[in-house]
Amino acid sequence: MTDASFGANASARSAAGLGAPSPAGFGFMAQLGGLYAIWLREVKRAIRDRGQFVGGVSRPLLWVLILGIGLNPYFRGEVYGEVRFVVPYTYLQFIFPAVIALNIMYTSVQSAVSTIWDREFGFLREILVSPLPRVTILLGKILGGTTVALFHGSLVLALARFADIALTPADIAQGLALMFLLAFALTSLGIVIANRIASFEGFGVFSNAVILPLYFTSSSIFPLDPSLTSAQTKVIYPEWLVFLVQWNPFTYAVDALRGAFIHFHQFDPKLGPIVMAAMAAAFFLIAWRDFERA
Repeated sequence: MTDASFGANASARSAAGLGAPSPAGFGFMAQLGGLYAIWLREVKRAIRDRGQFVGGVSRPLLWVLILGIGLNPYFRGEVYGEVRFVVPYTYLQFIFPAVIALNIMYTSVQSAVSTIWDREFGFLREILVSPLPRVTILLGKILGGTTVALFHGSLVLALARFADIALTPADIAQGLALMFLLAFALTSLGIVIANRIASFEGFGVFSNAVILPLYFTSSSIFPLDPSLTSAQTKVIYPEWLVFLVQWNPFTYAVDALRGAFIHFHQFDPKLGPIVMAAMAAAFFLIAWRDFERA
């Protein structure tokens, strides 16, 4: 049976009252079962994709071992014969939370390519005409991508000792909560992008065009000295760069992770969780609207 005939048959049965129960009449446990099935499918898809796992391991190794060590000597200066760092941390420690955010960002956004895959091969249409509410379908896909991204972000934590970062259980718990919130927001963003892109190739190009500017303008690889006033910062850095950093929501996500893992903030500590929660809610609502219109 073709996708078109399947959809037409389902619509006809629903109109005649002979189809499956409506979403409103779908029980909570049945919805929970459907949510679990979609979540598990997304996780299993990621487990079978060895390339994604290799990328999740190799990316932090390259950033931490090569970039972190290579630029570490340039992250400090000498004042009256005493070596001082720009911020009270080594460069390796400074970029460590940013590498976690990078791993989460790539995995979250790229996991949304499954939406295009399901749309191309008809699976998405089949589950959209099922009695399962569309918000449950969307939540299952987002939580699946979030779980995978959280795992990839956690892989970076294995390098904490190498970066000379001592993590307490409280630090890890706080960090994981922030990482989950960030992964949820970025997976929702990935689905928003996937709903607007028709091909796998176009998704790859467009997602990179979103990921890289967001990351490099988030003060992830260079600090804005928190001891400087706003006017002094704009003298040292180009004004347009300071503007991009301060208005980039990802800046505050990276800053929140720095607060959790190395106890250093460049901005108000309250801003990070608030901005991430706002991002998660906004992108989820946009993705939900798109699913309801599909």
